[in-house]
Amino acid sequence: MVAKQKGMAFIGMMVVALCVLALLLAAISILPSYIDFFRVKQTLTSVSHVSAFNRMSNAAVIETFDQHASLNAVTGVNGRDLIFSTDPIGGRVIAVQYEVVVPLAFNLGALMDFKASSGH
Repeated sequence: MVAKQKGMAFIGMMVVALCVLALLLAAISILPSYIDFFRVKQTLTSVSHVSAFNRMSNAAVIETFDQHASLNAVTGVNGRDLIFSTDPIGGRVIAVQYEVVVPLAFNLGALMDFKASSGH
């Protein structure tokens, strides 16, 4: 009696390994954009915790954001990209919305849409 084959063939294993490798390379390409996004969120939070933030002019907030962004090595946005608004309580909120396109391979790319604000 002939025993049935158990497990995966070599070709099947190579296809699975290729898929895993492609996903890993895509993740490595996308990771710096997410790291920069978390730095942007941290910068927005630190600017909103500056004393007298609610009394600062928009130009002063932009300047403060640019200073904090240079300290945090933020490359995705600058102070001109800030959106100013107020929350329902009447406090000041600064936000930013931007897109990043990361080329992956050939004509494939990843489009990421990031939104962050100093509000809760």
